[in-house]
Amino acid sequence: MPVYRLREAAALLGVSDDTIRRWADAGRLPTSTDDAGRRVVDGADLAAFAVSLADQPQPSASSMRNRFPGIVTRVVRGDVAAQVEVQSGPHRFVSLLTAEAVDELDLKPGDRAVATVKATNVAVDLG
Repeated sequence: MPVYRLREAAALLGVSDDTIRRWADAGRLPTSTDDAGRRVVDGADLAAFAVSLADQPQPSASSMRNRFPGIVTRVVRGDVAAQVEVQSGPHRFVSLLTAEAVDELDLKPGDRAVATVKATNVAVDLG
């Protein structure tokens, strides 16, 4: 399972480094220490936290670009198709892909990803 430094977690959630540190210090976001002594967040914990944040009311943003860096929160794989959910700050993106594409990307909850939006289609690539 991937782990993220606090700065990376902040970028994936669309908040400041200080906000992530406050959440971690308050016990809202579990952290551990890597081999270099830096605080890190487990990818699965970060994915679950991202989903919980999305359930809270968020202020609306004005103009957004079409690439949304985030974290994979859910992968539902069928025989032919798969559904991948990416949480980017307060935004949740759902993409329908072929099962083959999900296998090639080896997508799993906790992975860094970028949701790219064009018209009504959402593509997912590794971040």
